[in-house]
Amino acid sequence: MHDIYQNPLSNRYASREMQEIFSNDKKFSTWRRLWIALAESEKELGINITDEQLDEMRANVDNIDYEYAAAREHEVRHDVMAHVLTYGKECPKARPIIHLGATSCYVGDNTDIIVMREALLQIRKLLINVLSSTAKFADKYKDQPTLAYTHFQAAQPTTVGKRATLWMQDILMDLQQLDFQLGNLKLLGCKGTTGTGASFLELFDGDTEKVMALDKKIAEKMGFESTYPVSGQTYSRKVDFFVLQVLSGIAQSAAKFSNDIRLLSHLKEVDEPFEDKQIGSSAMAYKRNPMRSERIASLARYVMCDLQNTAITASAQWFERTLDDSANRRISLPEAFLATDAILTLYINVISGLRVYPAVMEKHLKAEIPFMATENILMYCVKNKGGDRQTLHEAIRSHSVKAAEQVKLYGKENDLIERVLADDTFGITPEEMQPLLDPRTFTGMAKEQTERFLENYVMPVLDENSSLIGYDAVVNV
Repeated sequence: MHDIYQNPLSNRYASREMQEIFSNDKKFSTWRRLWIALAESEKELGINITDEQLDEMRANVDNIDYEYAAAREHEVRHDVMAHVLTYGKECPKARPIIHLGATSCYVGDNTDIIVMREALLQIRKLLINVLSSTAKFADKYKDQPTLAYTHFQAAQPTTVGKRATLWMQDILMDLQQLDFQLGNLKLLGCKGTTGTGASFLELFDGDTEKVMALDKKIAEKMGFESTYPVSGQTYSRKVDFFVLQVLSGIAQSAAKFSNDIRLLSHLKEVDEPFEDKQIGSSAMAYKRNPMRSERIASLARYVMCDLQNTAITASAQWFERTLDDSANRRISLPEAFLATDAILTLYINVISGLRVYPAVMEKHLKAEIPFMATENILMYCVKNKGGDRQTLHEAIRSHSVKAAEQVKLYGKENDLIERVLADDTFGITPEEMQPLLDPRTFTGMAKEQTERFLENYVMPVLDENSSLIGYDAVVNV
C-alpha cells in the first residue's frame, strides 16, 4: 500500500512483538475475552446464561469478521456496538447476553489496561537487555582511561566503563519506576455507565454483594488482583499519564546515552555499528554519521513530548466521562510504546556493537594531561627535589600559559612537559616525569566504582531476570 500514509513506527522502527500487542487482533479478541469473563461471572452469580452460550462465545474469540464490523460501525457510528453486533452474528445463541449490563468502557478501558500491562512487560524485557549489554561493555572497558568532560570542556579523566555506569544507573531508575507502575495497575472492572454499578444492581435485584463479587470475579479471570475502587465511566486518565511517565523517563535516559555517543563519535573515540555497504551520506562518501544514535534522540524527543497528551487529557475530563480523550488516546498511547520499543532496540544494537578506539582516547589524554599533571609535578619537585613551592608554582604557571598559546594560537601540540623538563628550576628527569603522566593515576576510583556498581547493583537485577536476557535487537533500516 504505497498510495496512502503509513505510520513509520510500524513499517520502519517498532518491533513485530510490540506491533502485535497493539494490533486489532489483540484488541478485539481481548474485548471478546472480557465479554466471556462478564458472562461467566454473571452466570456464576445466578443469571440465566447457559453453558452452550458460553461455549459458543469461547469458540469464536478469534473469529472476527472485520469487514462486517467496519460496515456496522459505518452505520451505527459506534465501535463497541459494531463489534457487539459482529460477535452476535458469529454467536447467535449467545447474542442476547453479550455485553449484558455493561457500558462501552467495560471492554475499551479494561482492554487498554490489559494491553498496556503486556506492553510494559515487553519494555521491561528490553530494559533488562539494555542493562545486560551495557554491563558487558562497562566491565570490558572498566580500566580504559578516557578524558572526562564537564561543560564539554576537558576535565579530570575517567574510564570508559565508569562512564557507562552513569548510563546504567539511569536505566535502573527507569526499571524501578516501571516495576512500580506495573505493580499498581488495576482493571476498571464493571462499574456501569457513571461508575455507580446501577445497571448491575438492577440485574442482581438489588444485591450489592453480587455486584461487588462480579467486579472481583472479572478481575481474577483477566489476571488482575483488583480493580480501581471507584471510577466514573472510565478509569482515571491519570493512569495513562503515570504509565507514559515511565516511557518518558526511558526516553530521557536513552537520549542522554545517544547524545554521549554522538559527541564521542565526533571526537572519533567510538563508532556505532556500521555495515559493510552502509552509506553515511549521499554527498560525502567518507562520512560515518551516528544515525542510530540520532534516531534514538529523535524518537525520544517524540515520546517525551507525547507525555503532554496524557497530562492534558487527564486534566480535561468532565465529571464522569467525556469523549474528547478517545481519538487522542488511540494515537498517543500505542505510539508512545511503539517509539519506546524502537528506542530500546536501537540502544541494545548500538551498545552491543560499539567500537572503541583507545589510541584516540590516549591522544586526547596526552593533549590535556600535562595541564592536569601540574599539581603532581609541583608536589613531586617540592618533596623530592627540595624545590620552593612558590617559585615552582610561578614557573609552572608561566609555562602553562605559553603552552596554551602554542595550542590555541598556532594549532601546535601541547609542549608543557618539554618546557618543564628543560627548566632547571624543576630539576626533574624524563624518567621521573613519566609516572606523573600515567592517565590511570588521574582516574581516581573509576575502575573500582565500576566493579562495585556492577557487583552490587547491576548483577543482582540481571540474575533475578536471567530468563529475559537474550534479545535479537534487529534494526530494520
